[in-house]
Amino acid sequence: MSYRDVASRQVLVWACTAVGARMPVAMAPLALVFLVRERPGGYSLGAALAAAYVIGEIVGAPVLGLRLRPDRARRHLAGGLLCGAVGFAGPGAAPDAHPAVLCGFAVLAGAAPAAATGALRTLLTALVPERAAAQALSVESMLMAGVWAVSPAAVAGLALGVAPRVPLLLAAALMASSVAGLWLLPAAWGGQSGTGSGRAGGMPLLRVLTGVWPVYVTGAASLALLGLAELVLPALLEQRGIGVGWSGPLLTGMAVGGGVGGFVHGLRVWPGLLRTRSVALMAGVSVCVTTAALSPSAVAIAAALVVGGTLQSGAMLTRNLSLRDALPPHALAAGYSVMYAAAGAGYAATGSLAGGLLQTVAPSTAMLAGVGLTLALTAVGWWGEARAAARPPRDADRVAASADAAGTAPAQGSAPAPAPGSVAGVEGMGARGVEGRG
Repeated sequence: MSYRDVASRQVLVWACTAVGARMPVAMAPLALVFLVRERPGGYSLGAALAAAYVIGEIVGAPVLGLRLRPDRARRHLAGGLLCGAVGFAGPGAAPDAHPAVLCGFAVLAGAAPAAATGALRTLLTALVPERAAAQALSVESMLMAGVWAVSPAAVAGLALGVAPRVPLLLAAALMASSVAGLWLLPAAWGGQSGTGSGRAGGMPLLRVLTGVWPVYVTGAASLALLGLAELVLPALLEQRGIGVGWSGPLLTGMAVGGGVGGFVHGLRVWPGLLRTRSVALMAGVSVCVTTAALSPSAVAIAAALVVGGTLQSGAMLTRNLSLRDALPPHALAAGYSVMYAAAGAGYAATGSLAGGLLQTVAPSTAMLAGVGLTLALTAVGWWGEARAAARPPRDADRVAASADAAGTAPAQGSAPAPAPGSVAGVEGMGARGVEGRG
């Protein structure tokens, strides 16, 4: 089990396709702000457009993810990405349009390609041997960390150095180019078409997905702290008497730390249950953000953010691995899409909390309040996973009844498998998780 298992031509094509699909997502909020900042009330309008974009993502990811069929994945993704490209191109081509029109384009840009993240992640794990699933997810984490590190600088440089509309036009071109990459990748994955009827393993797909709600809660918590740091950092630096211009390099350092964390996580099999590792990593991220909130120097804040980014990447990887263990293969793309929406909701929740508190309290206090909310979400998610793991499988009574009716008894020491979509199946594999398969 090593990164050699992931090195292939198809994974390289996948990486280029994923960058084309995901770079616009990383560029979008800041690009929308730069587009309208010189209009009257520009910053408020930019914030509203960015919020409309995020709402589109949060709504579009689960709705479109539930409709995604593994046997028709390419057509579904191509349509969503092309519509997303139109959503980005619209504001770039007509930057002076009415705010309502710009808002509509922003919602379309966020919603239409929202299922692509989950679908591409599922496709990536289908391109590599089963034993290399953890390494594949680590590669995705490193790639996305690079995208998020480059995007802010690219948007600011193009908007200020060329024209405010250019970042959005570039985003549209990148997203459209990713459609071409799809035709160099498999058209489907898994070979199962059972989701076409909205059912998975005999159960409604929606029921399968809601059965793993604790994983989504901790997934939301893992991104919530990232959003907290990004949104409050400029105000925190100002509070400490540090130049606000340092916020860009500091956030880049946090993104680089995330890439390092993804790489390190894929180097070996880590001990402990996935839910336990997730809680430990989230606790570490919380300590780092708390340290950044209370530190008076830029060096200490930078170090805390880099370490926090490293741990946050590992925490998100444990959530993806838990979800992969909990869901049947043909429900994974929809599950990843719901996780994407949950993470976006966590990002928005802590950002809204911090933004509201900044009106009445110091930035450091707002960050600490966000840490408290994140820890509460983490505790709820851990409790839900632990409770599900301790609960007997839902099919146990049915299996016993069938055995009695047949006049037989289940074999000694045997136990029925957890029902598809049950979180009990996540940790029942013990510490091996996905990393130990094969």
